[in-house]
Amino acid sequence: MSQGLLERVRRLGPALLLAAVSLGMWAAWLGWDQHKDVHADGTTTGPYQAWQVIGLVLTLLAAVYWAASRHHVAGAVLGTTAGLTLAAYYDWSDDSSGLYAIGVGLVMVGSLVVTTVASNVIASATRGGGRVTA
Repeated sequence: MSQGLLERVRRLGPALLLAAVSLGMWAAWLGWDQHKDVHADGTTTGPYQAWQVIGLVLTLLAAVYWAASRHHVAGAVLGTTAGLTLAAYYDWSDDSSGLYAIGVGLVMVGSLVVTTVASNVIASATRGGGRVTA
């Protein structure tokens, strides 16, 4: 392989890996629950429970930590954001009201902001050879 191709793979690898992990974790935590809960007073909630979303966030935080601690901040941010955005679009695009586009946009912006902050904090904290410094 040429040196240029190896360099591109090295730079794109973390982003592609995080995108795949994000898609897989969305499917594992949220993809199977598609039914809203109807309460006794007629209100509906869901389809996701809080524990499912918390599980998704914590799982993805571990993946973001892995990439950011190796100083692949851009890969962590872009891969996670792209994966979650694509998963939300695929999961919600059958909504006939069209409001799913707003939700997908919010997932994209929210994951972009949160993973940017988390990745930079992790990369800064692990800069000293893996030691967290005060």
